Amino acid sequence: MNLIKPTLCLLLTLISIQAYGQYTNVINSNRPGVSRSAFSVGTNVVQFEVGPYLSREKRTPAVAYDANGFGVDFAARYGLLLEQLEINIEGTYQNDTKTLYASGFSSEEKRSNFKTLTLGAKYLVYDPYKNPENRKPDLYSWRANHSFKWRSLIPAVAVYLGAHYDTKDNPYLAPDVEGFSPKIMVATQHNFPGGWVFVMNFSKDRIGTDQSDFQYILTLTHSFNPQWVIFAETQGIKSDVYADNLFRLGGAYLLNKDLQLDTAITFNAKDTPSVFGANLGVSYRLDFHKDKEVKREKIDNGNSAKEEGKRKSRRNKKNQTDLPGKTKKRKRNDIDFDDN
Repeated sequence: MNLIKPTLCLLLTLISIQAYGQYTNVINSNRPGVSRSAFSVGTNVVQFEVGPYLSREKRTPAVAYDANGFGVDFAARYGLLLEQLEINIEGTYQNDTKTLYASGFSSEEKRSNFKTLTLGAKYLVYDPYKNPENRKPDLYSWRANHSFKWRSLIPAVAVYLGAHYDTKDNPYLAPDVEGFSPKIMVATQHNFPGGWVFVMNFSKDRIGTDQSDFQYILTLTHSFNPQWVIFAETQGIKSDVYADNLFRLGGAYLLNKDLQLDTAITFNAKDTPSVFGANLGVSYRLDFHKDKEVKREKIDNGNSAKEEGKRKSRRNKKNQTDLPGKTKKRKRNDIDFDDN
């Protein structure tokens, strides 16, 4: 039993890569999906997330084309001042070759640019797991730790505000989209018993431009143990220029508390165009987090509780030495010593 208790406690603490609270003992990465957790990385934590990928788009009806290439997703995150606040920069850079087919002829166009590049800040406005009593494991009941809890239906909620930047003549965007434009997002997160995490993102990107996207992302994550996690994700995109429903499947492995490896595939269910992608990724953090010191409780005479505890301890020792049994024993020892 002495071995089971601490093991169970450790598993429940580490069971999800996207763990409870803000700062966690293990890295809290947004990868391998593209959704954003409601929680920040924690104050004074610098975190890098990067994933190179291969992509292919193919359109068959009407105007047919192929686009094959590679790219990289990246993000840098920093916990600033407050546990609830995170600033970040994230984006996607792609390089591909688009081949158009028409009337028996073909033409190639080489493309490269940032598909997204955003600087923003995320703030946790509501945390249902803030009260330690709500996330304390029951060391005596497996059923209690894995059974459904109604309070798990209340998600953590964060809001995001960012500035998106697009260069002129970006081949991946509508012709007149360039410069800075705002992005807003609401992110929610449910942490269910048994290592299940459900994240929802609802965002409006490039507000006020000819390609103002509305997106939703739903991500379900399950961890089998403290090292392995799998996920399934759906992403809906809608604008006047492009609309799609993408699906992702993949997993991640926690190499150590500051390093995570991941992989995933992306696909859709249409041919205007059909989309397929595969990626590998890594997340790494530089952990400079320090817990805030708890203010010492003061008592009426102005001394700290710690000092009062020391005085109480000295009084108890003195009272123990003055007990009658102790006195008699000391006297007997003295008499025996004199007799010798």
